[in-house]
Amino acid sequence: MIETRLLRQFIVVAEELHFHRAAARLHMAQPALSQAIAKLEARLGFATLTRSRRSVALTPAGRAFLETAYATLDTLDAGIGRARRVADGVAGRLTIATLSLAGYTPVLETLRAFRRALPEVELDLREMPSAHQLEALVAGEVDVALMRELALPAVIETRQVLTEAILLALPTDHPGAASNEPVDLGHFAESDFVFTPRALGPGYHHQLMALCQAAGFTPNIQQEAAQLTTLLGLVASGLGVALVPASIARSLRLDGVVFRALAPLPGRPDASLALNVNWHRENTSPLIEDFIARLASQTRDEALSF
Repeated sequence: MIETRLLRQFIVVAEELHFHRAAARLHMAQPALSQAIAKLEARLGFATLTRSRRSVALTPAGRAFLETAYATLDTLDAGIGRARRVADGVAGRLTIATLSLAGYTPVLETLRAFRRALPEVELDLREMPSAHQLEALVAGEVDVALMRELALPAVIETRQVLTEAILLALPTDHPGAASNEPVDLGHFAESDFVFTPRALGPGYHHQLMALCQAAGFTPNIQQEAAQLTTLLGLVASGLGVALVPASIARSLRLDGVVFRALAPLPGRPDASLALNVNWHRENTSPLIEDFIARLASQTRDEALSF
């Protein structure tokens, strides 16, 4: 290994081609500088300078090594500068696991503002179900997760971002689709339902089941679909009705599907879903704190409806 100190000393000698002037620039004694160059040459295994009583000159190998010395120090300085910007929270990479963001305008606005304010930060968005997000967060594969409520280990911090209404998606030819008024979920006890798999979002699945049970029935789940877009396609095909978040209704209009609000009834669970931002307690990236602060400011008291 060659210390950067030796490289800097060699560069000054190569620029001055005079040991006395080079020593003065480096604020060191001339004998100590001569010893440093000798040490460098011993490590390199070749002479970089020719010396006489009247002159100092670079050898061909020395001229070639001077270019390497310049490039090495330039690369090191640039790397230190970038690392300092990362430490200051103005550069780096922020990996965000998220549900589909198409209907979450406040979150999209936050991402847009974050990108404008911090152009040196690379945003890596990874769409995945809530359960997979949690696995990635615990494993340190992502920095932030935007997901539904789940049972969280102690190392994961969470904060609510916004809430959104739960709607009922119906085929357009379903008898319950005739009116635009909010519907009583209990009237659909005999209907077939389409759900997302419990394993992909246990908290979300449990909340939808609790709504149905509070309405006096256990849903007859005929089909499951991992993606909400596929789920709505199944609804459009007449394979069942589905409980869906308002964000999907805001972002996707599909022929053959209508959305109806759920009529509030005393004693029933709240027909709304929370979207939470989560992060690992031991992840000290300043970008996480910055992003969460911007997200909180953009989504404060935000409730999405259809």
